[in-house]
Amino acid sequence: MSEPIPFWKQKPLTALNDEEWESLCDGCGRCCLIKMEDEDSGEYYYTDVACRLFDRNTCRCGDYANRDASVPDCVRLTPENVGALAWMPPSCAYRLLAEGKDLPAWHPLVSKDPASVLTSGASVAGRVYAMEDELSLPELVQRIRAWPGRWPRARAAKRPKK
Repeated sequence: MSEPIPFWKQKPLTALNDEEWESLCDGCGRCCLIKMEDEDSGEYYYTDVACRLFDRNTCRCGDYANRDASVPDCVRLTPENVGALAWMPPSCAYRLLAEGKDLPAWHPLVSKDPASVLTSGASVAGRVYAMEDELSLPELVQRIRAWPGRWPRARAAKRPKK
């Protein structure tokens, strides 16, 4: 008997219900890292500094339901905007599906193991230097890092095929 086709392969992002949409987040925390945009080039730079609402223990937002009120520049991902957000990490499930790619083998929906995000190298767990409200702008600039904007390097983190 063949495996049922997963919902993310059956439906476009715009057809997902709330539970399906939320389950696409693997909890890596990369989108919660502070990013800076070069106004001249439009290039984004990632830091290893997290949003003040980020929970280092869970790698999730500490006030997800009220994040818009607490952090006015927090971007709420939607099926309509996710394809246009150039700053989304390359391994983000929302970005991958918007680009017509599949989820990586380490995504919890595929692996059936929530710890696979950590073992794959995709998670920011243990890699957050500070929270944004703990640093000045010059200190934040000193925390620019390349790894959050790259595909995870661990052996288990294979890139999905188109």
